[in-house]
Amino acid sequence: MRRRAADYRRPVRRRLSVWIWLLLACFFIAGFILLLVVQNQEYQDPTTVLEKNAATVQFTHRTLNVTEEIANNANSYARQLLEQMTLAKAYIVIAKDHNDLHLAWELSSKIRSCQFLLSKAAMREDPMTQDEAEPLIRSLSTLIFKAQDAHYDIATTIMTMKSHIQALEERTNAATVQSTFFGQLAAEALPKNLHCLNVKLLADWLTKKKLQEVTEQIKNSPRLLDNNLYHFCLFSDNLLAVSGVVNSTVSNTDHPKQLVFHVVTNEANYGAMQAWFAINDFKGSMVEVQKVEDFTWLNASYSPIVRKLTEADLRAYYFEGSREPNDEPKFGNPKYVSLLNHLRFYVPEIYPRLEKVVFLDDDVIVQKDLTPLFSVDLHGNVNELSKHAFHRFYKYLNFSNPVLSSKFDPQACGWAFGLNVFDLVAWRKANVTATYHYWLQQNDDGSLWKLGTLPPGLLAFYGLTEPLDRRWHVLGLGYDVNVDNRLIETAAVIHFNGNLKPWLKFGIGRYKPLWERYVNQTHPYLIDCVTN
Repeated sequence: MRRRAADYRRPVRRRLSVWIWLLLACFFIAGFILLLVVQNQEYQDPTTVLEKNAATVQFTHRTLNVTEEIANNANSYARQLLEQMTLAKAYIVIAKDHNDLHLAWELSSKIRSCQFLLSKAAMREDPMTQDEAEPLIRSLSTLIFKAQDAHYDIATTIMTMKSHIQALEERTNAATVQSTFFGQLAAEALPKNLHCLNVKLLADWLTKKKLQEVTEQIKNSPRLLDNNLYHFCLFSDNLLAVSGVVNSTVSNTDHPKQLVFHVVTNEANYGAMQAWFAINDFKGSMVEVQKVEDFTWLNASYSPIVRKLTEADLRAYYFEGSREPNDEPKFGNPKYVSLLNHLRFYVPEIYPRLEKVVFLDDDVIVQKDLTPLFSVDLHGNVNELSKHAFHRFYKYLNFSNPVLSSKFDPQACGWAFGLNVFDLVAWRKANVTATYHYWLQQNDDGSLWKLGTLPPGLLAFYGLTEPLDRRWHVLGLGYDVNVDNRLIETAAVIHFNGNLKPWLKFGIGRYKPLWERYVNQTHPYLIDCVTN
């Protein structure tokens, strides 16, 4: 018998029975289902969750916002009540007009109940329920239907409401005019402590001869005529304002002793202003004070504005209340009849020996060194200033008059006084003052512009101005509460143009510290005037 050859192949692994595989699958499926059931029970049981995560999990209750509910949910009871209240208020007005006072009282009573319910829901931070709102909705609806049955139809309602809206608009316009008038009146008034300061300084000026000796020395100083120094001019009757300008200018320059300030005021404030600048030291800078009454050359025969200011009609307009009711309140400001406000057009005549000056208004504060302005090339122009694109000629001048429309561009960029560099040599050569006089004569009847010094300034310096970077001069701090902080911080001069001056109580609080930092609040006279 032959032997079978040896078989070296790998033995085949025996396969598991199909029943064993089925048993294992059932086991795994059952375990998985059991795991899901346990997790689902834990998730659905809030007590278990809170006990397990009490130390780490915090739950916040979302508070009710009645405004959002009214706006977003058309079916909310709060919204239904509010709509019915609005309609009921309209019918109250109509009921009163028709002398149905009992219906008006009923509607008012239901409105108060609705307001109480709305406030109650807002306080407890939960929406009002149907049981709370439904009785009020039903009763208020009954009253509204009652009002409609009383012949208050839609046409009557519309006519009545239109008449009331018109009456409210008239009252609003009257209140606006009145508030503007009172604001203008308050802006014109001098603060009480400033009157007190002037009185004290005037007493010193009259009794202390040493102060008058100091001012005489200043008048004879050669520095006043030295064109190698930096000359600034201010025309004002406000002592604290001028002091703030001078102090801020010298505080932000490297060489204050090279600065000379030429101040012109009126006779009423001359003594006080002389005394103030004589007893206070402004880091060695020189301050000359003059009074406009000493300019005998500035008379009616030479200046049309002086002749205009002496007319009886103009004086009556400002001081006897002969203005028309529709006149803008700002045109009633007495500054328009103050000669100090018009001296800016006579700078070459006031300082015949000077070649270049920087003109500053008394409602500005200087934040950077202004001496570089004296070395800027004006390219033969007279006036260097900061132009503003939002100021256009047509806003200040009447271009319906052919005298203007034929010579000037109504879209030309305007500018504002406040910071101006005047080349007095070029001024005299171009005879700008004569041009100014010409336009004053053309506007003798007020047909070209109403009042102010800016309109004739735009005409007199037309084509003779050199633009200055706007960062030198930032406007609007006397009326605009939204001036960009970055503009203010980078500006060389900030201008409080407008009625809300920083020395007034109703000045814009955000900007007041910018001015107050340059006023000597510790001066004995100021402390005494404020406390007493």
